[in-house]
Amino acid sequence: MKFIGHTEEYLFLDTIDSHSCDILKEQIESSLTILWFQSDTNILIIDGKEEVFSKNQIIFLTEFHQIVPKKIGEIRLLRFNRPFYCILDHDSEVGCKGILFFGASQLPVIALDQEDHEKFDTLWKMFIIEMKSNDNLQIDMLQMMLKRYLILCARLYKNQENYPAERNETDLVREFNFLVEQHFRHKHSVADYAELLHKSPKTISNVFSKMDSKSPLKYIHERIALEARRMLYYTDKPVKEIAYQLGFEDIQAFSRFFKKQEGISPSEFKEKGDLGTIANSSGITT
Repeated sequence: MKFIGHTEEYLFLDTIDSHSCDILKEQIESSLTILWFQSDTNILIIDGKEEVFSKNQIIFLTEFHQIVPKKIGEIRLLRFNRPFYCILDHDSEVGCKGILFFGASQLPVIALDQEDHEKFDTLWKMFIIEMKSNDNLQIDMLQMMLKRYLILCARLYKNQENYPAERNETDLVREFNFLVEQHFRHKHSVADYAELLHKSPKTISNVFSKMDSKSPLKYIHERIALEARRMLYYTDKPVKEIAYQLGFEDIQAFSRFFKKQEGISPSEFKEKGDLGTIANSSGITT
C-alpha cells in the first residue's frame, strides 16, 4: 500500500517475500526504510557484505544503502521519505540525526520479545487500516503513527545498546555522526568536526571513550571506506576518480587507506565485486 501526498510525501507499507522483494533494490530519493523480519534465515547483501537476519529482528536503512536480496522469507517493509516525515524538524532521537538513522556506517538492529511483538503487531494493523482511509486527516494520522513506530524502535535500540543516561553526551555523538554523514568526502580528521561542533578534538575523543564506543576517527574512516566499497562495487568509475571524489590527493593515498581498512587494494576489491555480481546473477534462493 502506498500513500502519496500533494507535496511529494511518500509512505509505503507492505509485506514482501521472495517474489516481491525487488522493491528492496529501488532507489527513492531521501527515503528511509525499516525492515521487520517475519521469518528466520533472511540473507541480504548490504553494501557488498552478506548479512543474516532472524525472525522478529528489525533493521533500519538509509537511501544510501545498496541492497541485494539473496534469501528472503517474509518481511514487513515500511518506507517513507523526508517530505512525509520531516525528521530534521522532529525529535532528533527518532530522526536521521538520532540513533536509528544517524549515519550509514553501521546497521542498527533490534530484536523483539513477545511483549514488544504485540505492540508492533497492533501498530502495524492500525497502519493498514489507516492506509485504506481517504480523508483530510489521513496524513496527520499516518505521520503520528510513524512517529510512534520510530519511538518504539528507538527505545528498544537504546535499551539493547545500553546507551548512557547523559543526554548531552549522546547528543554530541549523534551530531558528530550526522556531520560525518554530510562531510566525510572532504573532511577526514577529528579536528575538522571538532571545529564544526565548537569542541576540542580531545573532548570529543573523551566522550566517545566514556561511552565505550569506537573512536571518532574510526567512525570517519569506516564511513569513507563504506562509500569507497559502494562506489567500487556498484559503479564503473575508475579507482582514480573514486579517490578524488572521496577527498584523497592521489590514488596512492587512497589505496593505502583502503588496504588498511579492507585488507585488499581497491582494484582487487573491484575485481572481486565484479566476480561476485556474476556469481549471484542466477537469482534469489528460497
